[in-house]
Amino acid sequence: MAVLYGADAVYLAGHRFGMRTAEVCFSDEDLLRGVQFAHAHGVKVYVTCNTLPREDELAELPGYLEFLQEAGVDALIIADLGVMALAKRHAPKVSLHVSTQFGVLNSAAACALYDLGADTVVLARETPLKDIRKIRQNTPKELRLEAFVHGAMCVSFSGRCLLSNYMTGRDANRGQCAQPCRWKYHLVEETRPGQYFEITEDGGTYIMNSRDLCMIEHIPELIDAGISSFKIEGRTKSAYYTAVATNAYRHAIDAAIRGEAPDPAWIEETEMISHRPYTTGFFYGEPGQHYEEGMFLRKAKVVALVEACAEDGSALLTQRNKFSVGDSLELLAPGMKPLAFTAEALTDDEGNPISDTRRAMMRFHMQLPVCAPNGAIVRKRVETADIS
Repeated sequence: MAVLYGADAVYLAGHRFGMRTAEVCFSDEDLLRGVQFAHAHGVKVYVTCNTLPREDELAELPGYLEFLQEAGVDALIIADLGVMALAKRHAPKVSLHVSTQFGVLNSAAACALYDLGADTVVLARETPLKDIRKIRQNTPKELRLEAFVHGAMCVSFSGRCLLSNYMTGRDANRGQCAQPCRWKYHLVEETRPGQYFEITEDGGTYIMNSRDLCMIEHIPELIDAGISSFKIEGRTKSAYYTAVATNAYRHAIDAAIRGEAPDPAWIEETEMISHRPYTTGFFYGEPGQHYEEGMFLRKAKVVALVEACAEDGSALLTQRNKFSVGDSLELLAPGMKPLAFTAEALTDDEGNPISDTRRAMMRFHMQLPVCAPNGAIVRKRVETADIS
């Protein structure tokens, strides 16, 4: 979905040395297919090697780096100087990107990393916009600066959190975070009388629950400050989330390059995916927390994906959530604004009419307002919240 909806590059993890849980990692075979698919569409692939390897893991790293180079990976995202040195030796043809986990906040660090071979630095999320301008002025023009523009934020500095490990034994810096910062806590600090969070039987407090980052309305300022590429957080997100966020930012960036303001339709798209209340992060000051609850907000849900479609809009779809004849739906496809339409006749594979989609993953036929490519999304607007 990232490729189809307008990304210039995708970043992902193999099953080793990446800060991803095993369930969402690419096997070696899947990684090879992923690189081939992305390259066939003119899109680059960056693989995360951003854990801090322990001594007993180092022996496996050279072979893995050599495999990634042979697979055609375009860049490695690294957070450890030792890994960077090994990558230069065992994958010399692959570009080196410094992970946000490294915590680059100033031009001295950026220049030092450039001297060590990095061609891109992903700045720490805590870097203010005014500092980004100065970093750009004081670094080689060949060094690319990358910044996160959308997605969940960590309450800890650049994700360097030990809370999950301490409380659950799951190491956040190895892709296993249990997100205890999203839990509700009862807190009293005895040396600060009068400064407390009220505790109720059915409430509780979410004292470390951060907001989500959304910079879609500020793309021109980021370009002007010298950011070379914009990064959308995608770990554990759905294909729908990836498609919508990528589509929205693709159009916002293209508009900014043309000197135009973003179309309000693309700003609204960021409300159509699961998120916590938005913030501009640290770009313009403190981002603020979201203490009230730990739920996601969303305004739409996926009801079907397009498998095939004729020129007249007659389509074969796979169901994802229930909907019925007469429901108001929207069609979302690469490169176009969401198109509203009403669900009319639904039929099964034998041509029998059906009134609604009930069975999970059932295939059915429906008339779409236009011909849509494979991977196009049919969704229904909702007013709901998802429990975190």
